[in-house]
Amino acid sequence: MFHPRRTLRVLLLPLAAGLALTALPAQTASAASTLTNGGFESDGTGTATPAGWSTYSAAGQNSASFTEAGGHGGSYRLTHYASSAYKVETYQYLSGLTNGNYKLTAWVRSGGGQNSAYIALKNCGGTEQRTDLPVSASGWIRIVVPVNVTSNQCTISINSDANAGNWINVDDLTFASGTSGTSIHGADISSLAKSEAKGGVYKTSSGTTGDAVTILKNAGMNYARLKVWVNPADGYNNKTRVLAMAKRIKAAGMKLLVDFHYSDTWADPGAQSKPSAWAGHSYSQLKTDVYNHTYDVLNALKAQGTTADMVQVGNEINGGMLWNEGSTSNWSQLAGLLNSGYDAVKAVNSSTTVALHLAKGGDLSGTRWWFDSAVSNGVKFDAIGLSYYGYWHGSLYDFQTTLDDAASRYGKPVFVAETAYPFRLDSEDSHEEIINTTGELVSGYPANTAGQRRWMNDVASIVEAVPNGRGLGVFYWEATWTAVSGNGWDPTDASSGNGWENQALFGYDDKALSSMAWFSHR
Repeated sequence: MFHPRRTLRVLLLPLAAGLALTALPAQTASAASTLTNGGFESDGTGTATPAGWSTYSAAGQNSASFTEAGGHGGSYRLTHYASSAYKVETYQYLSGLTNGNYKLTAWVRSGGGQNSAYIALKNCGGTEQRTDLPVSASGWIRIVVPVNVTSNQCTISINSDANAGNWINVDDLTFASGTSGTSIHGADISSLAKSEAKGGVYKTSSGTTGDAVTILKNAGMNYARLKVWVNPADGYNNKTRVLAMAKRIKAAGMKLLVDFHYSDTWADPGAQSKPSAWAGHSYSQLKTDVYNHTYDVLNALKAQGTTADMVQVGNEINGGMLWNEGSTSNWSQLAGLLNSGYDAVKAVNSSTTVALHLAKGGDLSGTRWWFDSAVSNGVKFDAIGLSYYGYWHGSLYDFQTTLDDAASRYGKPVFVAETAYPFRLDSEDSHEEIINTTGELVSGYPANTAGQRRWMNDVASIVEAVPNGRGLGVFYWEATWTAVSGNGWDPTDASSGNGWENQALFGYDDKALSSMAWFSHR
């Protein structure tokens, strides 16, 4: 279909830019590089193409793009919606740009269900950059798209390929100098050594048996997380095993995060049991225990040439650690234990990052309370890690709000220490999966490989959008924990099942899942 208005606008833009360049000083010429009507406030409401923007649909579905009341900042927003399936693009062409790095920021909402819904920066001289719109039907989420402009121009494109009734809202776009990205594309692979010892097999997507570390590395993984238990009943995830796995991780060119549980078994918000070797120790002795154990493991890693790049002093310590002495009901003692761990890390290697890790990544008030208490008690730390499981820890909006607040309030880099998502709901072994019903899923993210990949990319996009470059990245939790007999949940019970194989990054056929592509997120 012929669009006279669109054709005219495309013709006029270069002409106007050319006139500005010849007739006016340079500062006015740069006006052609300014995003026009980024808040969609110029036209009020209606189906008309917003001022400064153009609309394109090969199928003549331009009416699927329109402004309407209910903005993020101002009174209006851009919406894509139609009662039948549609494909539509709302775009703006910028010319006269000074070459360099730019970053688009936008506030978005989406009901989900589209084949694709994204914002792109294209025709900028280099590789097109896209960020998908996370599914968030109520709260506005900020996303960013960075690009390197090399041709003095760039097109901002808001794109929907949608099914009947799908919708997105976009508002308050800004386009300015800047960069973004995430440095950590990681996974916890603590289960791997025991899996391999019990006969676990890992294959490439094409079915070739290989080394899981190499397969993950080739997918884009660059950081591995390993938990450390003091004296676990099964003999795994202890100092000796961590040393061996660290050699493989570093040989693959990855960085290493060491996650100290300070227990013989799982430490989390509901359980922080002292290791049996430290039972009955006084608070003063426990401070020495923490220091010595932390120093011992990290110094042994350093001695074999695999120095830890980051260390967690404690795992999901919302309620403290080493109960009861290190409970949050006694903050001064908890602070002493945490600082003992911090000091041991720095004594081995001063440049190792020390992170403190909480669960409940969507809990703004709880995260504030904990870190406010830590700061007021003089706790030393370099970074903040949060577990964020969307089926437990609140909405993506809650997550962004908490993450952004932690970064700004404490002036520290932040990262997701744990997240995951199921690629199916049934179980491969006899042990019921932890997440196994559609009712437990996050709306808009189905339990298939596409949903798993989408979840990871959208979580990573929210971390990337943390202001001032403070979003470090994401660790996928237990990418290699496939169903292998003997590698169950309970280190004291060899017959215990897994409950997590439907959230691994390897399928029930042991092949690498296509969702591993999230490791290549910007």
